[in-house]
Parts: sequence; structure tokens; C-alpha cells
Amino acid sequence: MPFSFFTGFGSRRQLFFLSLLLLGLSGCSKQDSSSAAEPSSMPVTEVSVVTLEAQQHAVTVELPGRTKAYQTSDVRPQVGGILQKRLFKEGQDVEEGQVLYQINPATYQATYDNAKAKLAQAKAAVQSAQPKAERYQRLAKIGGVSKQDKDEAVATLREAQAAVVAYEAELKTAEINLEYAQIKAPISGRIGKSAATPGALVTADQTSALTTINQLDPINVDLSFSSVEGLKLRRQLESGQLKKEEKVQVKLTLEDGTAYSETGTLEFVGNSVEETTGTMELRAVFVNPNYQLLPGMYVDATLYVGVDEQALLVPMQAVTRNSKGEATVWVVSADDKVEQRVVETSKAVKDKWLVSSGLKAGERVIVEGVHKVRTGQVVQAEEVQQDLNVAESKAVTADTANESQLTL
Repeated sequence: MPFSFFTGFGSRRQLFFLSLLLLGLSGCSKQDSSSAAEPSSMPVTEVSVVTLEAQQHAVTVELPGRTKAYQTSDVRPQVGGILQKRLFKEGQDVEEGQVLYQINPATYQATYDNAKAKLAQAKAAVQSAQPKAERYQRLAKIGGVSKQDKDEAVATLREAQAAVVAYEAELKTAEINLEYAQIKAPISGRIGKSAATPGALVTADQTSALTTINQLDPINVDLSFSSVEGLKLRRQLESGQLKKEEKVQVKLTLEDGTAYSETGTLEFVGNSVEETTGTMELRAVFVNPNYQLLPGMYVDATLYVGVDEQALLVPMQAVTRNSKGEATVWVVSADDKVEQRVVETSKAVKDKWLVSSGLKAGERVIVEGVHKVRTGQVVQAEEVQQDLNVAESKAVTADTANESQLTL
């Protein structure tokens, strides 16, 4: 009985270990089969891409500026005297040659009349001396008068003629001074407030102006341009990367953020660089019929300097930053593998970045799913169409390019 008990116990133990071994082998087999099947069951990452196309884009430069009168003239007296009248309304438009002030002309009128009388007297002396001189010249030839008498008669005539010339000049000076008693507008434009009132004493050499006239239509806008950016732009134009326009067009944004309705032209580029700021001066000219622009206003100017006919515009959501702070995009190659690319962006255009280097036309850029990919990963790329905002951006760019080719 004991023998059979231990014998049975040993058989059961053998069966137990055999069962554990079979279960372990079965588990390993299942794990191996499941691990082998796992890669084939993983889904391929789907991303949305945009294929880059070269397009025409107007290249602009944005600069701060100040408005300045096209012409400015300080009105000062050219003769001294007492102001009798002010003949203009402050703040109105005046025309060149319009009388602005009247200085008491009494003294200048008297001087003019005196010079006029002296001239008349000198001319009468010539009329008296000329016949005598001519007669003595004839008599001297036949011995009727002495040579001395003839010479004295001729000298008297010449002295009278010289007096006529002198008095003519004196009369002209008196006439000019009498005319200067009327202070006239040297240019056309809008006149400022008057610094003098009737009864004030003015002098010909005074430093303070009586008033100032500004010509506001057209009007200048003075701009400052970095010399570094100027050199870069020149290289792009010389290399043919940008198509140069015959006349650079300029648009303005006013201080309140509204756009100025008129388009101006760049008329002047400075021939030197300011040493302290490293900038050069530019000047644009705008028509200003309603005097919306006044001297001293701050404005933002957009210069359409050329057209890039091979521009690449990348949606903003496609551009990220790496650990170094560099702008990067994810590019899908022809074999659907992902590559991260460092790019350079020059400026924002609506909802896109204008890329200056790092990409080329025809490449596919990931716009959705950039956070799900890694370098070398195979993805399933789905091409997306440009949305409404993108289409509008392209339309605006095309219109701007056309606009930059206009000539006022």
C-alpha cells in the first residue's frame, strides 16, 4: 500500500512538470507568433503635403518715413519800414506773386520820384549839349572854332550822357525798392500764421520770417534705408534674381493704420551713408490734392523694388523651429521618406513664409502631421489643395506684381 502510494505520487509529479513544460512552450510560441505579426499590423503614418510651385511675387521693402513739404519758403522783407497791411488769411492757399504784406511806401516813392526827375534833367542836358558838340566838330574842321572849344563841347556831351546812365540805374534801384514795399509770395502753396501785424517795424536784414509757405501738392516722403539691405538688394538685381522695375512704386500706411489712396514714386536715392546710423536717404513723391498728408507726419512706406519670378511661398504651419532656433520644414521625398530641412525665410506674405533658400520647386512639404514624423520614416502623403486664404494670398500677390509695373 505505501509502495503504491509513493509510486502514484511520483507519476503525478512527472505529469505536473510535463504539463508546465508544454504550457511554457505554448506561451513562447504564441509570443513569437504575435511579435512576428506586430510589424505588419502597424499602420503607416498619414500626412498632408503641399507641392511647392514657383510663382511671380512682388518684392517689397518696408521703411519708416516722414512727410516733408515739396517746397518751403520763409517770407522775409527785402526793405525796411512800417507794415501797413496784411493782405492774406492765415492758413489759406496763396499763389506765386500774390501780395502778402504792404510796407509804407512813402519814402520809397519819394526816392523813386527824385531819381526819375534827375534822369529827366540828365536827358535834357544831353539834348542841349549834343547839337553844340556836333556843330563845334564841323567848325573845327574848317578852323571856325579852336580845338579846345571843340573838345570842351564834346566832353560836356559825354558827361551829360554818363549822367543819364547813372540816373537810369538810380531810378531802377528806386523802382525795385518801391516794388519791394509790397512783400509777395515767392512760391505757391499753403501759408502759415503771420509773425507780424500792421504797425510792426521790419528790416531788410532781419533773421525772423514774417510767415512760411509750404507747397503740399505734391509732397515729399523722406525714408531711411539700411546700407546692408541696399547692398543685398543690388546684388539680387544685378544677378537677375529680381526683375528690376523702371520706376519704383511706393505705397503709404498712415499713422492711424489706414492706407493712403495715392501711389507715389521713388525720385531720389542718396549718394552717401550716414556714419552713425549706417543708413542712406531715399525720397518718394506723392500727389496730395486734398492735403491729407501734412509735413511732419509719420508714415510707413512700402517700396515695390522688383519682381521675383521664381518665388517659393510655404504655408506658415509647415515651418517649425529646431533646438538651435533655425527655421525647418519636413520634406517628403520621391520614395515617401521624411527629411527635415533647414530653410531661410525672408518675410511673411499673408499666411505664408517667403523662403529664400533650402527648398526648390516641386518638393513636397508637410503641412499637417509634422509632430508625428521622424527622419527617414516612410509616410503616406496626401496632397491638399490650397484653401481660400491661400488663393486670396496668391491673388493679392499677383495684383501687387502687376501694380508694381505701373508708371505714374
